Amino acid sequence: MDIDAYNQIRSGGAGFMEMPGGLIAVSGKEAVQFLDGMITNDMKTIADGEQMLAAFPNAQGRLLGIIRVLRQGHRFLVETEEATREKVYQNLFRFTFAGDFLVEDLSEQFRFFELFGELDHRSLFVLGVSTNEPIVFEGRSTCVFVPADSAVVFRKSLHELECIEIGDELYETLRIESGIPKYGVDMDENTIVPEVGLDGMISYTKGCYIGQEIIARIHFRGHVAKQLTGLMSEPPASEGGFLPSAELATPEGKNAGRITSVTYSPKLEKDIALAYVRYDHLAEGTELLAGETPVRVTKVPFIE
Repeated sequence: MDIDAYNQIRSGGAGFMEMPGGLIAVSGKEAVQFLDGMITNDMKTIADGEQMLAAFPNAQGRLLGIIRVLRQGHRFLVETEEATREKVYQNLFRFTFAGDFLVEDLSEQFRFFELFGELDHRSLFVLGVSTNEPIVFEGRSTCVFVPADSAVVFRKSLHELECIEIGDELYETLRIESGIPKYGVDMDENTIVPEVGLDGMISYTKGCYIGQEIIARIHFRGHVAKQLTGLMSEPPASEGGFLPSAELATPEGKNAGRITSVTYSPKLEKDIALAYVRYDHLAEGTELLAGETPVRVTKVPFIE
């Protein structure tokens, strides 16, 4: 990992990585009702220019993708990972002729940049990208879709603002420190939506949507069996079993969950991980074992 780049980002700078991403548009007079019946959050509450986090479940309440939705009048832009882009698009597109709405995959018309650190993305617009402004989604990182014909200028603007281009290893460290789950690594179609544990992703007061019955039943009648959370350990923990896919246990030897992603955090000077921890052991500070390595349950994000 490029430790100099890491230190610059974690001490007030910023970094970016260009990668594939998914951007889907849903437009039309019935777009709100349509999306409201497909995702976990309440589309009726999103004002023009605002955005919200949501999940796209199947009929069994299991996760097809995490999305962020940005409203632009009667058009809604849906951001999702490249790994879930086709799945989300196909599940939306199959209903195209069922009402007054249109579903379009815009991904190939844009280039996708993910930004970490302290960078006012509005300053990029001042430098001038094109007449078409980038589309920005804010979360634990900043996701920016730039019109393809403006990507070279946008990248130049990032460099002029001393925003560092980061590689795969550094990206993974920043992702885990920020508590950003990755589809196919930290979650998949076997994951029940509430297990991901992202605040504000599910509305329990809206009307029916696909998978709602199971998700609501978990919320109102009990709790998830496990939830994605953070773990922390003193290095070099990896030598003692603090590794992806490692099983977690209580000091008494009872099963307590499973690790999904691991990295070393230079700022915290700790080994950290994302893991599914069983409900009885989710309290912050709970001590568990990963192999022979003592670990402690920690809230995410590890670093804001």
